[in-house]
This record gives sequence, C-alpha cells and structure tokens, in this order.
Amino acid sequence: MGQNGGMDFGAMLQGAGKQLLNQGGQALMQYGAQALGNIINEVFQKKEVEQKRFLPSIKNYKVLGETRPSSFGPATYQDFKDIRSRCLAENRLFEDPEFPAVDRSLYYKERLDRPITWLRPGEICDDPQLFVEGYSRFDVQQGELGDCWLLAAVANLTLHRKLFFQVVPDDQSFDEEYAGVFHFRFWQYGRWVDVVIDDRLPTYRGKLVFLHSSERNEFWSALLEKAYAKLHGSYEALKGGSTCEAMEDFTGGVTEMYDIAELPPNFYTILLKAYERNSLSGCSIEPDPNILEAETPAGLIRGHAYSVTRVKYVDIETPGRSGKIPLLRLRNPWGNEAEWNGPWSDKSPEWRFIPESEKEELGLTFDDDGEFWMSYKDFVNHFSRVEICNLNPDSLDPEECPEGCTKKWEMSVFEGEWVRGVTAGGCRNYLETFWHNPQYTVTLTDVDEGDDENKCTIIVALMQKNRRSQRHQGLECLTIGFALYRLPDYGHVPKPLDINFFKYNASVGRSQAFINLREVSARFKLDPGSYVIVPSTFEPDEEGEFLVRVFSEKSNNMTENDEDIGMGDVDDRVKEQEPHPEPADPVREFFTRLAGSDGEVDWQELKEILDYAMREELQGQGFSKDVCRSMIAMLDKDGSGGLGFEEFKTLWIDLRNWRAVFRLYDTEGRGAIPAASLRDALHSAGYTVNAHVLNVLAHRYGSSDGSIAFDDFIMCSVRLKTMIDTFKGRSSGGEYATFSLEEWLNRTVYA
Repeated sequence: MGQNGGMDFGAMLQGAGKQLLNQGGQALMQYGAQALGNIINEVFQKKEVEQKRFLPSIKNYKVLGETRPSSFGPATYQDFKDIRSRCLAENRLFEDPEFPAVDRSLYYKERLDRPITWLRPGEICDDPQLFVEGYSRFDVQQGELGDCWLLAAVANLTLHRKLFFQVVPDDQSFDEEYAGVFHFRFWQYGRWVDVVIDDRLPTYRGKLVFLHSSERNEFWSALLEKAYAKLHGSYEALKGGSTCEAMEDFTGGVTEMYDIAELPPNFYTILLKAYERNSLSGCSIEPDPNILEAETPAGLIRGHAYSVTRVKYVDIETPGRSGKIPLLRLRNPWGNEAEWNGPWSDKSPEWRFIPESEKEELGLTFDDDGEFWMSYKDFVNHFSRVEICNLNPDSLDPEECPEGCTKKWEMSVFEGEWVRGVTAGGCRNYLETFWHNPQYTVTLTDVDEGDDENKCTIIVALMQKNRRSQRHQGLECLTIGFALYRLPDYGHVPKPLDINFFKYNASVGRSQAFINLREVSARFKLDPGSYVIVPSTFEPDEEGEFLVRVFSEKSNNMTENDEDIGMGDVDDRVKEQEPHPEPADPVREFFTRLAGSDGEVDWQELKEILDYAMREELQGQGFSKDVCRSMIAMLDKDGSGGLGFEEFKTLWIDLRNWRAVFRLYDTEGRGAIPAASLRDALHSAGYTVNAHVLNVLAHRYGSSDGSIAFDDFIMCSVRLKTMIDTFKGRSSGGEYATFSLEEWLNRTVYA
C-alpha cells in the first residue's frame, strides 16, 4: 500500500477495465456472476488506545444558534445571562450545582495527595481580572494536572483573536456585573455549546493547583480549564488527552496526526500550507517511561506538548552562498527557560547569517519565554509526532491573519448514524454487510496549486458523537474508520454501491487503522474524479452517530451516495402473487355485514376484518388500534373517521401487496423480517428511501432483537404511503411543499 492508502491492485483493475472497454466497447461494471476478476481480499486492521477516551455528553448545555426547544438541544440548560441576572437581583454569588466544589469534580479514580481548598479569585488575590494587559500565549502556565496537551492548544488559540473570543466570550468580567458566574464555548460534534461555571477554583495554600497565568491576578486560563473539565466530567478526565482533541474543541477544525518516523516526503510543504491556512499545529517527543517530563540534552522535554507558532523558508546569506532554509518556531507551554539549545536556538551563532530585515520580519526575540526556532532537519530528528488542526473556512477574520496566511480550506460536512441491523455494516472484513453503511460521494475537479503531479489534496475526518448519553463520565468510544473508493468514469454503478462493487473493487485509500478514538482522519492525494467514502465501525451492529468532514485545497462537491426518496414500481413477484379482490370475495361479504346501514367501517370494524383476513401473519396477535386508525386516516379523504367499500378496496389492494412483500422476506416464517432486509422489502413494495429515513424507520418500527414484526411493517408502509401522498399533493413536482400550520397539523396529527 502506498503513502496515501491506495493499493496497486486497484489501479491495475481500473487499467484493465479501461483496456477492455476500448477493445470490446462493452461496459465493465457488470455485477454478480459476470463481474471481472477475482474477489478483492482486503483486510482492515483494528487498534486500541491504551488509555480509553470518553465522549462527553452535551445533553444539558445550550447549543448556540438554536432556540429552545430543539431536536438537538436539551429541554433545559444553564443560561449564563439568566443566571447572572438572578444572582445580581438576589445579591449572591453563583454556586454551580452541576459541577460543585467537591472531590468528584476533581477526580473519579486518583485522589490528590494534599487537601484542596476551593477559592474564588477574590479570595486568592486583591484585584482579580479576567485579562491583565490583554491575553497571550505567555498567560498559560501548567499546574499539577497532566494536561500539557490542553495547554499547547490554549497557547495556539491565543494567536487568533476571533477564535479566542469565540471560546472566551468578552461579555464577562470581575468588575461589571460580577456574580461569580462565567461561561466558555466549545465545539462538540458539529455544534458550539455554552458551558457555564462558577469561579471557585482548586487551590493549595492559597495558590492555584492547575492551569494558571504568569500574572497572579489573571484568571481567564484557569476558568477556561475548569469549564473544559466540567464538559468532560472532572479535572482528572483531562489527563492523557491529545492536543488534536482540544484544538478541535476550540475551533471546530479537522485534525491530523503524523508519526515522525513515517512522514510523507513533502511534510514540510504540508506544514507550510497548513500555516498559510492558519492551521494550528502541535508536536511532542515520546515520554520516558521512568521519568515524568524528562529533559533531553538538547533542552527539550519528553512527553510534553509544544505548539508550532511559525513555519517559514528563511533567507540565509553565508560567505559562500545565499538561499533559503526551512525553519519552525515552537513554544513550550511552561513559558520558561526550558528551551531547545541546538542550532537556531536563542542567540545561537546561526542567526548571524540572517539579514537584519529578515530578523525584523520574524519578530526575533531571545527571552526566556519558552519560545524558540529550530531547523526542519532538527525538528524531524528530535520530535516524535505532530498534530495539525485545519480550520473551517469561516473560523478566522481575514484582517487578523498573519502575512502569508490568507488561504482557506474548502469544507464539506455531513451527519449520519449507524443503526444496528440497518446501516451498521461494520468494516470491509464483513463484506456481506459492509455495503449497508452510509456512503458519501466527493467529486474533485481542480488540482492543487503548484502540484507537479496534477493531483488533489483532501483530508477526510470521521468523528463519532455522543448526543444521547446521560452518563456523567461520557460514552466510551467505538472503534471507527473509513475507506475510500474511486468511482469509474464510465458505465453504471448502483446507488448506493452494492455488495458486488465492493467485492471486485479495492479501496484507493483508508484510515490508517480502525481505532477507538473520538476522531480518525487521513490525508490523500488523488487524481481528479469522483470517490465514495464509506465510514463504519470495525464490527457490524455497533450503533452510533457520526460526523464526516472533507477538507480540500480546491472546491469539492460532496453528496450522500444514496437513493432519492419516492415511489417506484412494485416488485413483479408481488404482482404475480396477489390478484385484485373482486366484489364476490368473502372479504366483501364480511365488509357488508360489518359496515351496517351507513356503508362505512370505523377503525374497530376494520380491525375485526383485518385480524380475520391476516390471521396467519399476525399469529394470533391482531392489529393494534394505532395501525387501524392510521389505515383509516390514509384513505379517509372527507375526515369522517370511516371507509366506504371503494376506499376499503384500495386499502385492501395495498395490504395484500404489503403482505406479499412481507412473505417474500419472512423466509423463516417467524412473523417478522430482519431489519437488514427493510430497504429491500420497501423496494419490493414500491418505495425508495435513503439511509436517514431507513434509520428512522428502524428506530420507530424495529424491535430490540433487530427484527420488524408484521403489524409494524404494515404500519411503516401505511405511514410512508400517507406522508408521500400528502407531500405530493402539495408539491409542484420539486423537492419542497408548502403547508400552513393548520394543514400540517391536520395531516400529521390525524395520520
């Protein structure tokens, strides 16, 4: 496999296909028994991180940009302005009941070795301020918590004003309207959430224990850390994270991780392009297993997260020649004299070869501030891994971008879900179900600027979400990954891609491994064309929600690779089985007997008819009253609450068709069909739905064992038909229809 995850065999197969197409003039993509070549034998690997990560729950936080109530946001949440107003009116300081000043907010496993006192900033110093002379990366000093990864991200955040105030709102202070309440904003699973805290902070002997500022009376960084700890459940939960995670939570960007031992040859260009697009970068050295944060002879700290604050080819003039040298500027979050002491370090002799004008442009200083320069060569020789956070196109204010940092990524994003038995197909190792996973098409047309190979760079990121969990400590991460497939430029392929496509076509890229992290991402260089991304869990039937994002240097067109919702033809096998009922049918006699003088049946009478007519499938259970009421509503045009014989006849034809479909897929005669067959069963009934609708139907009508009972299948079919007919009745043939609130309620409540 090559650097970008492509497999030579896939290229060979495509080449062979084109050759055949030219020779024979016949389309290659024939599926099933006529497919070309051998079955592709791809094996995907699974990895586990040593320290399990948990997904925070955001059920009780305000989601920015959404009004209450919301399908995503919680029914109740802490509102910063409401709390502050109430506290000021009652002349009291806020005490947060959701993150109290007690031990469980500090740790869930490892107790601290000293007594902690929770103090407000006004009890720590005389003149507390949120900011002292503004904010900068030098305000971030590490405390006793092993969260230098968080500090490196915070230091990076301070470099961009718009990003900083997105996370640290400037509508709060210790002077005006102070009520002991503050709020901070973090990006979680595609939304910005507002986290409210009180300002009681953990101290020992009057000093802050954790993150703090170099100024004794400056508290923005300590309060930010507390809000982030609350989001994760405790301060201890912040141990052992990654700079990637924090940088994403502060920016909404997409992160990449690189092992220095396996760098692509153009990695300095990747760093430079990332810097030009205002990406935030961090790096670290493998820790010493015996010594916490051991110092190397070169002055670097092992197991410590550094932030990369500048990437530049610098002009150099030596007595023999002149040219450019690739340099990087790094910062140690300790913000002290613990700095690199090799070439290009503070006051090293190499700087005498740099013209004064260049030094001025670099803003060169040689203070004991934790910031230093080093050459790219030394950088790759001394560091172990690099993390890059690529920002959304709208994250930054163009006016505040440093010189040379004016470019932006193009971004596409989709949300999806894996549902057991329906769209949770597992990885390609499970070929029979892999094609059930959600699929996304991305089309690349423009090659990268200045790319000699005429290729397109894309970054694919798959993030799992926790929107439902009530667990205080969060939800354990699933093992996730993705694969990337090239669509042929010729011939027809099904939509979504089916089992035969994956059987005979290799992936051209994939995530490095399936791993139990919140997010996996990978960078690819691809030829222009259309590709399908298939995100999945490693094993089938693992349920979860996800966000898939694609960043590219030039524009990308991303869509769901799925069917359009609508109605199609009924399966021929169904048509053959079910002749239409004639008036002489025994059901007609039964109808006439029950309908009485008004010639209509209500839901109870309908239930009596159907329980008798469909007794075999119902296995003695009978239809529920909800199903019968919905059937009446589907065809009751005059709102009388009953059906005449002609309306009943129409219903009966539909029911016999649906029963015939059910029999096709209830292969074991259990009176239930597997959820995995739901899409095919609906096809046979004449409906096409996409993965989103399929997931909703499985949640609504599926049982806990992953099957769908007969009356639930009938109810599902009734609802689909009713809602599609309702939409078509108000649509002019497009994707939208207009309803007044009254009309909408009439149709949906009655149905």
